[in-house]
Amino acid sequence: METIIKISNLSKRFNETVALDNCSFTIEKGEVFGYLGPSGAGKTTTIKLLSGQLHSDHGEIEVLGKSPFDDTIKGKIGIMSDNSGLYEKATVYENLKLFAEIYRLPAERIDQVLHDVDLYEAKKKLVENLSKGMKQRLIFARTILHAPELLFLDEPTANLDPSTAEEVRDLIRKMKENGTTVFLTTHNMEEADEMCDRIALLNEGHIIECGSPYELKLKYAKKQVQVTTNLGKKSLALDKTALIDHLQRCEDIIMIHSIEPSLKEVFLTLTEEGR
Repeated sequence: METIIKISNLSKRFNETVALDNCSFTIEKGEVFGYLGPSGAGKTTTIKLLSGQLHSDHGEIEVLGKSPFDDTIKGKIGIMSDNSGLYEKATVYENLKLFAEIYRLPAERIDQVLHDVDLYEAKKKLVENLSKGMKQRLIFARTILHAPELLFLDEPTANLDPSTAEEVRDLIRKMKENGTTVFLTTHNMEEADEMCDRIALLNEGHIIECGSPYELKLKYAKKQVQVTTNLGKKSLALDKTALIDHLQRCEDIIMIHSIEPSLKEVFLTLTEEGR
């Protein structure tokens, strides 16, 4: 497996504020890697460090095998943040044409991406007349226009209605299917559980846990099972030993399943422990 991002003992301060403190992780090619934490946890700062917009105070960063400040990787990454930078008085097509010229891309690539994000029929519309969901898809189109190997998506579904958020998630799924590596920051634990291969939980500048959603939920499960039977109220009259004996005969069991915490519950458990 090819490592796309590797950071070791990364730290960053802004005056007396600790943004990141001794953080380490790796991201493999083709992964959707979730970077989870509350607002102010250090998620956006991490993206700026990984994309060469900020210098770290301490630690090592490797992106696509090089320093994030190496000019040769700039055309291989795409960044989508909450600062859209769209030209409201220009059309959908004109917004993408500007970036296509910067990357020296053919006009055919614009049409291809517009089809990918389902905006081809709106290519002549002014951006100011687009819905919020269409604008978000246009921002995504601009981000992937040059077919980057690595995507940094900074809370791409924040403040979106459920339908629009799902449209954005569908676009992320398409990028993963195409082999693109995705670094996704979010504070939406359900979204991370659904979308991410692995996640890092960030709190107050510290990575407090890292692994797949399944691994983390399993690790912090309370080792309890829920048994559904057709005993009804009769089960209340049985003591513990008699109930277990009854269930072992498998006469009345409808369903048995383990009780696992949600990612949100795992995160709250870890942050409460850290206080």
